[in-house]
Amino acid sequence: MPCVIVAQVATQSLSQQSTPGSPIASEIANQMPKPQMELQAIISNSPLLSTVLERWDEIGLPDGRLVAGAIAQTVWNHAFDFAHNHGIDDIDLVYFDDNDLSESAEAEHSARIRSLFSDLPVWIDVKNQARVHLWYRKKFGYSIAPYTSTDDAITTFPTTAAAIGIRPVDNRLDLYAPYGLSDLLAPLIRANKKQIGREIYEKKVARWRKLWPDLQIIPWDE
Repeated sequence: MPCVIVAQVATQSLSQQSTPGSPIASEIANQMPKPQMELQAIISNSPLLSTVLERWDEIGLPDGRLVAGAIAQTVWNHAFDFAHNHGIDDIDLVYFDDNDLSESAEAEHSARIRSLFSDLPVWIDVKNQARVHLWYRKKFGYSIAPYTSTDDAITTFPTTAAAIGIRPVDNRLDLYAPYGLSDLLAPLIRANKKQIGREIYEKKVARWRKLWPDLQIIPWDE
């Protein structure tokens, strides 16, 4: 599937952008395909995600993106009429800094950013994707090649639906979804087998099935 990269006019906060009938909402609607419009609206209505994006300049991470589970789970909550924060335990922020692969630098960023979002009722997880290969074997039992960028890392995320990253850039919202948005918006869970094995996928699916029982889940072997 093709990559999806969307730049959206965003001179106000996300919640202000999407106000029905506003000039900015009309401009966005004229520029975006329908799936991107739908995702934009869901993100705009999420207090958790909107708060993170509105403080993006204070986050200050190189090649940073808000990624993965919190985005997908926000979409699922919208689809199944759950509370906006149902099942969301953490928010993943990733970045890429191959000039400093130290664990201490990553920890310093993590502490600083968690302090920035101390008012949010979720854990903020911060990871430097440039150093994932240094600890991956110890955690998962096999080695991987170093990633070349944050977006390169996103292509290996365990499911197609959650292989997604967003960030504001130059007053626009930039979206990267290497496997498209169809599975995310369906909503449907499908393994991305580029890097993970069955065990990782099935562990994630087991938790998600309990929290979102109406998800369509494609078995690993299909």
